[in-house]
Amino acid sequence: MTTADRSLPALWTGLERLPEMDEAQFDRWAALLKERTGMIMPRERKSFLVTSVGLRMRELGYEHYQAYYDYLTSGLAGNVEWAALVDRLTVHETRFFRDPRALQFVADECIPQMVERVRKGEHAQLWSAGCSTGEEAFTLAMLVDHALNEAGLPGLFGVIGTDISLYSLATAKQGAYPERRYKHIPPHLRERYTVRIPDAKGGFQICGPLRRRVCFAQFNILDASCTPPGSMDLVYCQNVLIYFDRETRAKILNGLVRPLRRGGVLVLGAGEMIGWEHPHMERAGSPDVLAFRRVKD
Repeated sequence: MTTADRSLPALWTGLERLPEMDEAQFDRWAALLKERTGMIMPRERKSFLVTSVGLRMRELGYEHYQAYYDYLTSGLAGNVEWAALVDRLTVHETRFFRDPRALQFVADECIPQMVERVRKGEHAQLWSAGCSTGEEAFTLAMLVDHALNEAGLPGLFGVIGTDISLYSLATAKQGAYPERRYKHIPPHLRERYTVRIPDAKGGFQICGPLRRRVCFAQFNILDASCTPPGSMDLVYCQNVLIYFDRETRAKILNGLVRPLRRGGVLVLGAGEMIGWEHPHMERAGSPDVLAFRRVKD
């Protein structure tokens, strides 16, 4: 087969095995992933890479890694295809109320400040960075809306959820989830913020008024330093940094400081970054919650 032949999709008649991915090919794919997303693909995850890329190649009819790689890097069509592939290469594991300790810190230390801002007629703003299919963003919205209702105040707040995966964001925008996700929402919040979907085998959807408080958008967290300055009361970024090397983690965190207003809080996953310091930030919360408060403009 010539080089030109290998650049075209092949029509596969069955589930033939993909060719082995050699070390040079793995390095090429790992470099592309890091260049476009900043994510690190260690060699011990080679089988995951091969499976993810291979399944997508099979769907399109490609049987050679190089031919598919050339297509991905071939301009506009390749950019569209990259959006599909990146969904296979990024992990979307999430659930409602995933980290009780961090959320308790948010409820005790962050939301009361937001309530006071609303009491003064101002708006509260929250950012769920790396929101996947939206459960985290809706969790934060439930907590804030419930606190404002308890205080008898209008819902002057907004939550933005961002992720690199368009597929995940499509689910988030619908706000509809299967029955197995229902149990993670506290009963008193289920009743207020969810509605059952008829003929959905137990599925449910976040209620319309809360969905309208949450906006979802595609965003590469590597570009955090390009966000508008000083607008966020809370940046919630959990289980995202684990996919990056230390240098990239520091770059991302420095960028996430920018959108925080003075007094705003950055919440990370426990153990995601050790030894990070920033002149405008100080540690906040208990030892088992990794959080930082902005203390300087």
